Amino acid sequence: MRADEERAFTEYAQGRVLELRRTAYRLCGDWDQAHDLTQTALIRLYRHWARVSRADSPDAYVRRMLVNTFLDDRQSWWSRRVRPFAEPPDGPAPAEDVADRLDLMAALARLAPGQRAVIVLRYWEGLDVAETARVLGCSPGTVKSQTSYAIAALRRLLPNHLGGRA
Repeated sequence: MRADEERAFTEYAQGRVLELRRTAYRLCGDWDQAHDLTQTALIRLYRHWARVSRADSPDAYVRRMLVNTFLDDRQSWWSRRVRPFAEPPDGPAPAEDVADRLDLMAALARLAPGQRAVIVLRYWEGLDVAETARVLGCSPGTVKSQTSYAIAALRRLLPNHLGGRA
């Protein structure tokens, strides 16, 4: 990689690392694993930086790399056997907000990885159906059905919190 490309990559990565780590945490529910997912995605990005930097939306490309890294990790033999405990997010919050957030993160952890990815991308990242489909490499219909299944599962897992609404 040329020096100017390497400099551009470094600037891009430094500017996006915190956002990527937050997204990774929302996907996996563990800060240490989120750090590992982010680093793996950035390593993959580095290898393909020449192509990614010319893309219309490098952020979308990197987000897809991160989600694919998460989904790949969930399919490995080791990750199915080892489940680390999630820790609450940084920063003070009222006790009821912390309890609600922990309940939500525990419920999300019980969803299938694809359903969890759809919920994170649609509701935390604010992507529309078409953007989510592009990131996940599936059809918009799949995004809609997975969203529906995930919300139904969350309603079952969190009956006292959702009260029949998403």
